Amino acid sequence: MTSALPSSIPDSQLGLSHSEIQILRQHQQIALQNHAYAQSTSTRGRGHARTSASTSRAASAASTGNGRLVLDPASLAVLGQHFERLMAAIQNRVEQLTVQTQTCTINQSSRAGAAMAAADAEIARFRDIIRQIDELETEFDKVRHIRDIVKGFRARVEGLERKMDARSRR
Repeated sequence: MTSALPSSIPDSQLGLSHSEIQILRQHQQIALQNHAYAQSTSTRGRGHARTSASTSRAASAASTGNGRLVLDPASLAVLGQHFERLMAAIQNRVEQLTVQTQTCTINQSSRAGAAMAAADAEIARFRDIIRQIDELETEFDKVRHIRDIVKGFRARVEGLERKMDARSRR
């Protein structure tokens, strides 16, 4: 007793989530319609109607939205090729985004490095200014001390001059 394989199965029996079933239905329809279109444009006038008939029927069945996965080998091959192209496109986009992310990271790192170098230079400049201020304060203290000494001598000299003037007046 041989059992005939079903021509399709309900996509709800594939163990997919609701969103995965929606994706499968959408891409099954796209893949089969694209394949049917490609077949119709490449075989015009060549008499190959038999080779595209099963795929056209599969595309028609897929487009009815009956929620079944068509199991004929040609339809599954078309769907498999579609998903391979889709996955390759997604992988290509991921690689592009990875390169863009790396470029952004490198650029940001360079800018951060430049900002850190500029900050280091400003810190060094600030430290030099503080050193110069400290030196000037030290010089200021020395000059103030000398000024105080000079004031002291001047006061003494003026005092001595007053004493001498007072003695000479007597």
